[in-house]
Amino acid sequence: MASNVAAEVRERISEIIDLADQDVLDIMRSRAVEQEVLDILDEPISAEGK
Repeated sequence: MASNVAAEVRERISEIIDLADQDVLDIMRSRAVEQEVLDILDEPISAEGK
């Protein structure tokens, strides 16, 4: 189930990035926030969630 959630999150993030690349979103890219998200995505899945 966790892999389904991860796949869904990746899909949504990809959609948001595509919209941002097209300048559809009125947001400013924050490198600190971007790095925080990448760090979270790189964290190993804990055994507690199983």
